[in-house]
Amino acid sequence: MAYMLPVAVVAIIVAVAFGKRNDGTYQKDTGFIFGTSYNVTYESGKNYKKEIVDVLNEVDRSLSPFNDSSIITAVNNNKDTELNTYFTDVFTLADKICKDTQGAFDITVAPLVNAWGFGFKNGTMPTQTQIDSIKNFVGFSHVTLTNGKIHKDDPRTMLDCSAIAKGYGVDKVAELLEAKGIKNYMVEIGGEIIVKGVNPEKKSWHIAVIKPTDDSLSTSQEMQTILKITDIAMATSGNYRNYYYKDGKKYAHTIDPKTGRPVQHNILSATVLAPTCAQADAYATSFMVSGLDKAKQILSRHKEMMAYIIYNDEKGKYSVWYSPAMKKHIGN
Repeated sequence: MAYMLPVAVVAIIVAVAFGKRNDGTYQKDTGFIFGTSYNVTYESGKNYKKEIVDVLNEVDRSLSPFNDSSIITAVNNNKDTELNTYFTDVFTLADKICKDTQGAFDITVAPLVNAWGFGFKNGTMPTQTQIDSIKNFVGFSHVTLTNGKIHKDDPRTMLDCSAIAKGYGVDKVAELLEAKGIKNYMVEIGGEIIVKGVNPEKKSWHIAVIKPTDDSLSTSQEMQTILKITDIAMATSGNYRNYYYKDGKKYAHTIDPKTGRPVQHNILSATVLAPTCAQADAYATSFMVSGLDKAKQILSRHKEMMAYIIYNDEKGKYSVWYSPAMKKHIGN
């Protein structure tokens, strides 16, 4: 999810039809992490919840800005801290995707996210002068990873990995299951998902994409479509549940790093399928920022990805566009 003002929302739901169990034994572990829920379903005669929780806690200790003792918190507070592979993996991938999306995805957007978040809480929106001032220290050009250390050219630069950390956490749990020899599983954290093999009915996993209607209380679960997928990751980003109204104007929760303001593009939600969930997570966010036309351009360079995008057309009509390769996954 994306450059979010700190509100935990699940943009998609998992539709797994269990029916009668087959000869295989499927474990189902659930809990809370990163301010949201997680669900892990996997075929195994042994339960690995403790190991799963250990992995999720390590991601939290590495990348959660809400964890006072995390690595990212130390980096944001300009403390000399030892980085681990979880942090450096995400930082390196984020840098690569930032360049590929021409800045639409940028984890240094944290000061702008905070400015708008506090503004909505306090009832005072940031002025253009304040936004321009903050933009002076937002951008990957202000931060580098050298010799295992983060270096900033301005101490006010801060990192926000909320648009990639959940996806990365999904990937790390999947790696754990793979290491245990598990071939059939689904890992979901806050709506970001990876699936492998088959579900308990020996079929492809069925994942529901929620129809993006204004629903700040998250009471609507109307399905837009079902995606039948396996051996792939999926993430959705959208503004239809995280938004604010002030003086009769609607503000999206996704912040455009270039303008410093909430995005005003016509995309309502972007669902991305990719080899890894961190990649799907980050690109889903970047599509919300870049808009439909630029999203299509990015996808044309990445044959390993596909997307299902819901948007309002030039006449304000509810419309859907999806990658040609996505058609085989769409079903009822």
